[in-house]
Amino acid sequence: MDIVLIRHPAVALDAGVCYGNSDVALAEDVEASASKLALKLATLQVPPPRVAISSPLTRCASFAVALANNFGCTVSQDASLKEMDFGDWEQQRWDEIDRTQLDEWAANFEHARAHGGESVAQFVERVRTWFDAFAQTRELAPAYVVTHAGVMRVIGSLALEVSLERCLRWSIDMAGIVWLRRSEDNAQWSLVRWNA
Repeated sequence: MDIVLIRHPAVALDAGVCYGNSDVALAEDVEASASKLALKLATLQVPPPRVAISSPLTRCASFAVALANNFGCTVSQDASLKEMDFGDWEQQRWDEIDRTQLDEWAANFEHARAHGGESVAQFVERVRTWFDAFAQTRELAPAYVVTHAGVMRVIGSLALEVSLERCLRWSIDMAGIVWLRRSEDNAQWSLVRWNA
């Protein structure tokens, strides 16, 4: 069973802006970006998708539709695949957020909600619920899941049974790919590619 997690391409915002759950547009032409990624997937010999599933945020949903057109598969959206909600920090520059609030978050990374949005624990639980349900639906694989870096790291952490803190140190480029495979023999997930 294969799941191919795909991060959306670059967005039309300056670097350093917190935009987790905000609905922002892509920086470049979506059709050209999707064609480029489809070629990359073929070069990497990633199996074509049976389905594409995406976050409903525009930067993912529009890209998922364009990518699915390259493979002739259906696309569905799931709100569980949205990036973490950073509440009052959304659309602010990270270097302009109150340092005290950032320190409070760092001191209690899993549960702090200084921004008023989701805690990391709430975010992880949301993604875990989706991933557990997905893992039970063999008929959806192989699936391409167009989502966000945070979601990809949580799924990687869950599937590979490594800490989220460790996965946070693994980079994921814009339009980067994380390809996971579950063995039918022992139901264990393995990593095929990270940030391809």
